[in-house]
Amino acid sequence: MCVPSCNVTLLQNGTYLRNGPGVWEVGDGSALGHLFDGYATLVRVSFRRGRAAGAHRQLESDAYRAAKERGRPLLREFAHCPTKPASLVDRARGVVGLVTGRALSDNANVAVLPLGDGRVMCLTETTRSSALIDPCTLATIGKFRYADALGGVIQAGHPVVTGSEFWTLLPDLVRPGHRLVRMAAGSSERNVVGRVDCRGGPTPRWLHSFAVTENYVVVLEMPLRYSISSMLKSELAQFYLFDWLPASGSYMHVVRKSTGKTVASVEVPPFMALHFINAYEEEGEDGQAAAVIADCCEYYADPAVLDALALHRLRSPRNSDAFPDGRVGRFRIPLDGSPFGELEAALDPDEHGRGMDMCSINPAYLGKEYRYAYGCSARWPCNFLNALAKIDLVKKTAKNWHDEDGAAAPSEPLFVARPGATREDDGHQFI
Repeated sequence: MCVPSCNVTLLQNGTYLRNGPGVWEVGDGSALGHLFDGYATLVRVSFRRGRAAGAHRQLESDAYRAAKERGRPLLREFAHCPTKPASLVDRARGVVGLVTGRALSDNANVAVLPLGDGRVMCLTETTRSSALIDPCTLATIGKFRYADALGGVIQAGHPVVTGSEFWTLLPDLVRPGHRLVRMAAGSSERNVVGRVDCRGGPTPRWLHSFAVTENYVVVLEMPLRYSISSMLKSELAQFYLFDWLPASGSYMHVVRKSTGKTVASVEVPPFMALHFINAYEEEGEDGQAAAVIADCCEYYADPAVLDALALHRLRSPRNSDAFPDGRVGRFRIPLDGSPFGELEAALDPDEHGRGMDMCSINPAYLGKEYRYAYGCSARWPCNFLNALAKIDLVKKTAKNWHDEDGAAAPSEPLFVARPGATREDDGHQFI
């Protein structure tokens, strides 16, 4: 759908693709229990001569096919564990499955990415989830095969893709840290650019998304850490796959793209963020980069947002005002060797309402100083994101829209610039 102010007749011809969780029930009553676990549904909206036509189709992952055949989920999802091992042999098989990644889901319900040569990839946070789809028919073509030997079983859920390159991070569960890798447009080979070692704990932090500037990559470390014992024992941790360990500290790292060297590693206040919005370099008096500014959707260092997305909470009429507060969090990471960075709200959260997530920007401003962001917020009473916000980060204000009758709720907005536009906010939002 389009926001009310959008004039469809002005849109250029094109196709809008997205994926997301869409099927939670398989077999005879067997169901997944968390929003993040739904089996991936592909959606296509095609625009031709002022008209829009839509279609959807299930992505045929191994996890989805196996669940249909056996009538129940068989692989480890975000909040779902298969049956606990009944013997030492079963446990040994589970460890092998974890090491190889075969016990982890390939349910690619997080991102849809153009690879610059006509290929379109879907993925989630397991490397085996990377799959190619036909953007016209939405058919699942097959697995995306990386032409390298980097290995690893986990990856960032939201790589950063431009017209010329693909950036992602590969968490290292053995030597806690993250490998920064780059893949050229049209290629299938990832190359390691650098590595960031984790600080303050025995396992890497969850890193669902990250940010880039023109010259740097920003790597985050919040207190939410992978629980190795949860994976090995096939049981849920404190927060599904993770433990919340605020005593281990929170950090932000800045890596130079051209060399892979870490040029800043600072401690910051505790934070909880699923999605980064954008980042850019702040110039000093000498015209050189003095700091990196990185904006994210931040939940006041409260991982309870993960519990709030359990399906029984989202569906409960008694849970109509339970979505946690959120804000646009702005980090300032100095590049002068200082040990500490800053985190504050980029604007008064009352401007956009309760909750703030799933933000997008004009893609021409990726990694550059920018003014506008578009996101989903929450208006009382609510148990989910039910409003749209256009955020002005210069004036520190927001324009908001929501359906007064509660009959419609937006999804993640996508900004499309008007052909010939010269202003950053001259375009359309799709939700």
